[in-house]
Amino acid sequence: MSPVPATHLSRDQVANWPREQPFTQADLYGLDLSGLDLQGRDFSKAILIRVKGCQANLSRANFTGADLRGAELAGANLQGAILAQACLYRVNLNGADLRGADLTDSQLDGAQYDSETQFPEGFAYRSCGAIGPTANLNGKPLNTANLKDADLQGASLLGAYLTGADLTGANLQGARLSGADLRKALLTGACLRNARLNGVNLKAADLRGADLTGAEFETLEGIAGADFSQVQGLTEAQRQHLLRYPDLDLDTWNAFSRQTTRTSLEC
Repeated sequence: MSPVPATHLSRDQVANWPREQPFTQADLYGLDLSGLDLQGRDFSKAILIRVKGCQANLSRANFTGADLRGAELAGANLQGAILAQACLYRVNLNGADLRGADLTDSQLDGAQYDSETQFPEGFAYRSCGAIGPTANLNGKPLNTANLKDADLQGASLLGAYLTGADLTGANLQGARLSGADLRKALLTGACLRNARLNGVNLKAADLRGADLTGAEFETLEGIAGADFSQVQGLTEAQRQHLLRYPDLDLDTWNAFSRQTTRTSLEC
């Protein structure tokens, strides 16, 4: 049968479309396909930007050359799916099952995964540009990235660019962040236990309620305007070390909390 015309379809149309007819080049932008059974369907070269496919059954589906930028595929079944040359930029793959999937030449920069995500055997997911536990993101440009509640435990972010990134509630336990640029980053409630922060630039960063237990930061590039209010695990020696920074740094206001770095450290 002929492919679906390059036009936008509704959720019901997709759910009830004849199984033998492909969705090649179909426009499914932003469509909610969560929970649907679409196993074995042909989505090659389809527009699937910002599609919501959480918990959907997409096993053995063909996504060759499809555009899945920003798609929500948390918990999706992608076993045996063909994702060759697909654009998976900033796709949410938390808890997704990709065992046996074909990821040849797929673009995974900025895609998120977690400890429950299952990748194909032998796939080098740590170095493909995706964001998750133990990922190698050294020097990556992640400015203004939405990494709220992201699992980055044990990740390597040496020299990464995280200016303005939202890391609220993120798990950065044991992460290596030496030399990273965290200016204006939102780290409210983030877990930075045993993280390596030497040489990090924390100017105007919001660390309110973050857990810094065991974190290493003998030297920081800057702390002007950083807010350390209610941080956990900060030793008295570390607090006094930070209070020895220049007055210009300590008396700079944080734009989010409207208090100075000095005040946040003295509370």
